[in-house]
Amino acid sequence: MSSPASVDVSAAASSASLLLEAGGSLRGTVTVPGDKSISHRSLLFGAIAEGSTRIEGLLPAEDPLSTAACLRAMGVTVSPIAAGQVVTVEGVGLDGLREPADVLDCGNSGTTMRLMLGLLAGRAGRHFVLSGDASLRSRPMRRVGAPLSQMGARIQGREDGNLAPLAVQGQSLHGSVIGTPVASAQVKSALLLAALTANGPTTVIEPAPTRDHSERMLRAFGADLEVDGDEGRFITVRPGPALVGQTVVVPGDISSAAFWLVAAAITPGADLTVENVGLNPSRTGILDVLAEMGARITVLNSRDVAGEPVGDLHVQHGPLRAFRIEEPMIPRLVDEIPVLAVAACCAEGLSRISGAAELRVKETDRLAVMARQLTAMGARLEEHADGLSIEGPTPLHGAEVDSETDHRVAMSLAVASLVARGDTRLGRPEAAAVSYPGFWDDLARLRH
Repeated sequence: MSSPASVDVSAAASSASLLLEAGGSLRGTVTVPGDKSISHRSLLFGAIAEGSTRIEGLLPAEDPLSTAACLRAMGVTVSPIAAGQVVTVEGVGLDGLREPADVLDCGNSGTTMRLMLGLLAGRAGRHFVLSGDASLRSRPMRRVGAPLSQMGARIQGREDGNLAPLAVQGQSLHGSVIGTPVASAQVKSALLLAALTANGPTTVIEPAPTRDHSERMLRAFGADLEVDGDEGRFITVRPGPALVGQTVVVPGDISSAAFWLVAAAITPGADLTVENVGLNPSRTGILDVLAEMGARITVLNSRDVAGEPVGDLHVQHGPLRAFRIEEPMIPRLVDEIPVLAVAACCAEGLSRISGAAELRVKETDRLAVMARQLTAMGARLEEHADGLSIEGPTPLHGAEVDSETDHRVAMSLAVASLVARGDTRLGRPEAAAVSYPGFWDDLARLRH
């Protein structure tokens, strides 16, 4: 069966819902958008470097566009961002960001807001206000503001600095030893950015290791940064060296690849290759869980690109068994939990996700939303304070479902629709554009 009829792509951008027809399989090759975490950081580090930074493969989605817009508002020249185009950033140096004339709009991007807090806290004598959409204004920010205050930062906002709009009064920061309150790469990265202009060394100690893109990239840009301690949880920045513009090649985002990995693993007859995927060990928890499930995934063409491991992932349909995910693994696959919940519906046995309370403060309460939407499709699951229990295999059926404005929920429900009996209608499919603007086109092309 030809694919375009299976997904009415035009509806994704223009209407309130999208019809996802039942049946068919997935075959072919797909290249997913550039890694969102690396895209954000390449823009931010390029902005405070000296000279030009050239970025290949930058994700041209809403969240990195928000970061670019904030930087432009502070006097940084960022070339137009479009699919397939090289992006250049003309750096203004460590202390060259100008006070903006208006509120900095972070859109829906928690990464933009949290990293901006660290970037701006040390801009002495300058004042900044950060805001965003309704979802972002409800997400917790004190987890960044409180540890930054230990360095002398002044950040104020609603609920005692927890909710945006947030006002940042730039200060001269002092080096500190800071234990982060949660295992969050965003919190860590904000502190590392602040540490670049502090008056002495800063050591950040994480409760558990998180993705290390900031450490890798800051070193590449010339920062004096050292990683030490148990599992690399102690990161020290010594201020002083200027950052120098670089060429950054952004690999495909494994969080976006995850939708195709699960889709091919659960859909009868599927055979897909996902090309040029970033395989940073701090991000590959999804591959570990799928291996535990018995998924047929092979890594091809392993290579190293600009300090980041990269490879192609070949995946085929096959029988799956239940999995168990506990708190220590969550930082390595926090964004993949929604689609793994779909995989659990197709696996033999009881799958259990625990230690994942962090998902309740993402773009939506992802535990509640996935429980609600998968239950509408017939899933047998139980929601817990910090996770989900999911019984499989359970035949899913087509239903009226809703992304609830969350990009990862939208794409996870699309994956679920592939194995559902009967058509599914997805409300607010345009949410996928936050991280994967071409998802619906790729789905139509790969379906057969």
